[in-house]
Amino acid sequence: MTDGRLIAIEDPGDFRIAEFRDIRERDMTGREGRFIAEGTVVLRLLAEAHVSQRGFVAEKVLLLRNRVAGLEEIIAAFPEDVPVYVADAAVLDGIVGFHLHRGVLAIGRRIAEDDVDALLGALPEHALVLVGCGISNHDNVGSMFRNAAAFGADALLLDETSCDPLYRKALRVSVGSVLTMPYRRQGAAVDILRALADGGFAIWSLSPRGQTDIRKIAPSKRVAFVVGTEGEGLPEAILSAFGSARISQAPGLDSLNVATATGIALFELASAMRRI
Repeated sequence: MTDGRLIAIEDPGDFRIAEFRDIRERDMTGREGRFIAEGTVVLRLLAEAHVSQRGFVAEKVLLLRNRVAGLEEIIAAFPEDVPVYVADAAVLDGIVGFHLHRGVLAIGRRIAEDDVDALLGALPEHALVLVGCGISNHDNVGSMFRNAAAFGADALLLDETSCDPLYRKALRVSVGSVLTMPYRRQGAAVDILRALADGGFAIWSLSPRGQTDIRKIAPSKRVAFVVGTEGEGLPEAILSAFGSARISQAPGLDSLNVATATGIALFELASAMRRI
């Protein structure tokens, strides 16, 4: 039973839950590594990450009172020093600033992380890595993480111009995969790709004008492919420096959504690598 650790919140202005206030207008990401975790699946993965010391910890939880009974196992997974607050619907809506039908929130924090080189050094001999360059849409970033987790990628690297995957919407769209997929968001794309090349990765840039059909890429033990933002795509400096691949599609369409494209590419490359 969880009743003994539940802390009732009766006033939306209660200072103990100040971090949850008006979250639509103010996201926690970027504030000392803190972020908003929303939804049952994300809460469960945050609990698992906290206990297993996977680089994330939970600071506090806020739940709709009538959701507690279905979340007892997840609540119990958090250490006792993580406070769990509960509120009725009217109070919860007053805290967050809109109707929160999921009724499940937590404040998480990413603890200190190593640099890209350290992450690459920990990857296995056979590894598949997704790289994002200038990905500015939070839905796309979240989908990239979900695709990477679904198709068994070993890491996801974002350059410093890409948006933060811990932003509330990106984390929600990823269905918590941001908390399970090894990743880094730092540095310039060209430096990330240079580090991958030095680590023995075959690098492919994905573009509608790519020279090689993605189904014809020769299998390699270590593969990284890089995608750019919609519209502008990847810089010419990257397209010309590495192999370029395309996903064949019907004529007349400029390009696929980056989330769709990464799903297709990850499926094809993961399948090819399994045949080695």
